[in-house]
Amino acid sequence: MSTTRTMDMHGETALVTGATSGLGRAIALHLANAGAEVVVHGRNAARGAETVEAATSAGGQARFVAADLTDPADIERLVSSVGRVDVLVNNAGNSWFGPTADLDVATFDSLFANDVRAPYLLVAGFAPKMVANGHGSIVNISSMAGTIGLNGGAAYGAAKAALSSMTRAWAAEFSPKGVRVNAVAAGPIYTRPEAKERFDALGATTLLNRAAETDEIAEVVCFLASPRASYITGAIVAADGGRTAI
Repeated sequence: MSTTRTMDMHGETALVTGATSGLGRAIALHLANAGAEVVVHGRNAARGAETVEAATSAGGQARFVAADLTDPADIERLVSSVGRVDVLVNNAGNSWFGPTADLDVATFDSLFANDVRAPYLLVAGFAPKMVANGHGSIVNISSMAGTIGLNGGAAYGAAKAALSSMTRAWAAEFSPKGVRVNAVAAGPIYTRPEAKERFDALGATTLLNRAAETDEIAEVVCFLASPRASYITGAIVAADGGRTAI
């Protein structure tokens, strides 16, 4: 029997949330390049169309679906309309940094609705279908903020720590039935030009002395989603330039 495993994901369908820009877009393009049919989720149809065009012009397969992940009813509609998926990447989320006393209740609730409740409901909707099909891979985008203390990051760090905790629990629940569940605890990523100064400052605290490019994190996500990671589940993979090592 051959021991060679590839990133070949032809015949698989992957849903990537928050895939119309930034890291989600890079993940969607990497999965499409690996052969998966990618369901590009977002709220902006124009940006969704751009991501789909980028994937298809490179020879991949992609389509766009819109949904408001803060609305449980819309998540239910999304799960029903998308149908079968072999790979789920929970990438969509909000972030907020600042003094604890400055965080209003509405923003706090929105943060947890996007970063915790939405992934929970999506896994609840898709994982049983993966189990019924006998296989699947779920990759959650967590953060180094869920492991280390960042000034101004109490709420965001708590949300990402919750996502990492759910990852381990889902692995225990679903992996004996063929579904792998992992998370990527990312460090600072250059996703928004207007926030470059902040990313530079966070990047300077890492062992590599820089923030990551989106493609660098997307490579890790694509690996975990692919057959090459067939013996990896329940892992929180640090892709943070070594920040949590010190």
